[in-house]
Formats: sequence, structure tokens, C-alpha cells
Amino acid sequence: MSKVIIIGAGIVGLSSAYYLQKKGHKVTILDKEDALDNCSYGNAGMIVPSHFVPLAAPGMIKQGIRWMFNSKSPFYVRPSLDSNLINWGLKFVRHATTKHLDKSAIPLRDLSLLSKSLYDELAKELDYFELNHKGILAFYKTEKAAEEEAHLVDKALELGLEMTILDADECKKLQPDLKLDVLGAVHYRCDAHLYPSKLMNALYKYLLQVGVEIVKGPEVDRIETDNKRILKVFTGNQVWEADHYVIATGSWSPAVAKMAGEKVLLMPGKGYSFMEPEPQQRLTVPALLCEARVAITPMNDSIRYGGTMELDKINTKVNMNRVKGIVDAVPNYFPDLKPSMPLLKDIWYGFRPASPDGLPYIGKSVKKNNLVIATGHGMMGLSLGPATGLLVSQIISDEQPEIGILPFVVSR
Repeated sequence: MSKVIIIGAGIVGLSSAYYLQKKGHKVTILDKEDALDNCSYGNAGMIVPSHFVPLAAPGMIKQGIRWMFNSKSPFYVRPSLDSNLINWGLKFVRHATTKHLDKSAIPLRDLSLLSKSLYDELAKELDYFELNHKGILAFYKTEKAAEEEAHLVDKALELGLEMTILDADECKKLQPDLKLDVLGAVHYRCDAHLYPSKLMNALYKYLLQVGVEIVKGPEVDRIETDNKRILKVFTGNQVWEADHYVIATGSWSPAVAKMAGEKVLLMPGKGYSFMEPEPQQRLTVPALLCEARVAITPMNDSIRYGGTMELDKINTKVNMNRVKGIVDAVPNYFPDLKPSMPLLKDIWYGFRPASPDGLPYIGKSVKKNNLVIATGHGMMGLSLGPATGLLVSQIISDEQPEIGILPFVVSR
């Protein structure tokens, strides 16, 4: 079979390698940093078929403008004259419609359900990574949020996804060891969760065992092409050649793709998370705090708190006000949970690659016939990783994709 070079060692890159080697391809992964320290490690670990509504959805423009004036808000776009942000913003506005939501729901559902089933298969082959099928509880405190969640449930049921509306007493039965201050919740029964670092370590270990080469170090700084193909990839003084290439570099994908003569429109959305010990294990079902846009996930003997979507250029700044917004939101829903403001060194941040229409890019490059692009998953990279990896392997192997990929084409 052919030789494949994958640029990027996040969940999408590792998943692509997993399925490509299963089909007999010889795979090399190139990553610009330690593969055990990327965006796939610090997220909330949620597998979310419930998230069939793209970021570009009705109401997001108006809500986003309001949030821009709140330093602790869960969504923020830093004003800039950067042409990439302007182009992204114009496309985002065009897609924030009911028509786009309806058009996107089925492809996102299908991709999510495929990924969920693949996680069940991975759990049988890899080391234990705490895969649990308890669903997610989306708690709300206001009638407005209750109404929005009720509409979501109606649409979910139409799509064949299992969700249930719960009142406050029913919530307490599912989360009996914690005091709740909520109006109610929706139980996203179709969802699941896992421990991201354990998953990534298990996948990384497996790939090394089966002969996948994982090279950490200098980043890709040049790509040599002719009119229709990538010929070579350069990392410093090293030269890499293959039959096929995959760009799975998350928020860095536009810069890497540009070296190959391809354009990928993305904005990096910075998210924050931190961990606190929870030896009592009182939180048993992962939670979403609807109004605050905060995610809370039990992981081993700890809880991971995460949130925010801060659209800006890639940078190393930590906005402590955004982190404080997460900290302050939690006791409003769970009076017993009072996370401390974490030290700077204990705050993880990563960049979610956000496409302007809220759908990932999965497919062959328009300009280079031996290049596949797999990026733009926004906040659902971990959730959609295995399905994306399988589709990448099927595209490169000239097989019929498991699901329709037209909604995800790079040229859309």
C-alpha cells in the first residue's frame, strides 16, 4: 500500500493514522511539538451527538455582540482589521440562519454517531480511557434557556437522538450527592464522555506498537509542490516524501495549507480549562451550564472545568477574567462546588479551529490531488476525531466513505 505523511498529532491526526495503518498504509506523523501536549488533551472529554447545531446558528450574531462587552463572557471576538477575521466574519454572518442550521443538522448528527460507535470499538482494543455512556446533563436556571432547550429536544427527537427534559426533582435523582440550584435540565442521553489524556496516551502507545512513526520536533516550514501534487515536506533540515499527505493541524492548518497552495478559512477559538481534586466523586454525570456555557466533567478523582470561545490570533496570553467567569458560574448551579481560582501554571488553554459555517473540513484538496485536509472541528474535535480519521483513511484508499462527505468538502 502507499506511504502517508500526516501533519499534526492531535486526535484527528492520530485517528487518521489508526485507520490508515489498519488498511495497510505505511504512516508517519509529523508534529511541531510534543504530541502529548496539544488541544486534544485539555478538553472536556465529551462525545456529543447532541451538538448538531453549528456555531453559525440563528441568534449568535446578536448574542455575540452582547458578550463582547462582558470581560467574563463565554464567547468573544477580538475586534481587528485582520483580513482573515473579516472574511471569516462575513461568511459566519451569511451562515447564521435557520436554513443553514437545518441543512447542517443531519451531516453533523451522522458524523457524531459514527464517531460514537467507533469509540466503542476503540475501547475494546486500546488501554482503558474511561469511556462512559451516562449522557450529559444540560442545566438551566431561566425560562428562556428552558425554552431554547425544549426546541433543541424537539429537533433532536426528529433526528432520532435520545433526549429527555427533566424538572429540578428529576435532576436531583440523577445527581443525588450535590445540591442543585436549577430550574431543570435536558438529559442528552445520546452523549458520552471519556478521559482525554488517557485516550490520547492509549492511542499514541498503540500506534507506536504497530509501527507508525511519530516524529516530534521542528515544525513543517516548507512544502514543495508541482501543479497538482505535493512532492516533499521539509522540517528544518529533514526532507519527507510520501504518496499522500494529510493536514490535521487544527488551528495551524491555514498556515500549513498555504505552503501547499491551498486556502483553508479558520479562526482559532481559545478555550480554557483547569482541574480540581474531587475524591468524594460527587459529580457522576457530566454537566453543561447552559446560560454560562461552562462544561464540567468528572475525570478519575478530579473534576475538569472548562469553557469560553475567544476568537483571536494564536497567542500565549491567558485572560484571567475569562477563567474567573468559569469559576464564578459553577456555584450558581452547584452550590456545593466552589472551585478556587487556579494559578496561572494550572490553567490549560487550547485553540479550537472554528470554520465560518461551523462544519469541519474533511476531504481532498482542491489544488493538490495527493493532499487530504481534516480540520475545522471547532469545539468538537475530540468528539468527531475517530469518524474523521476513518473518512480520511477511506478517501486515501479510494473507498466509498462511510457517510456522505459533500457537506464537509474544503471548497464549499
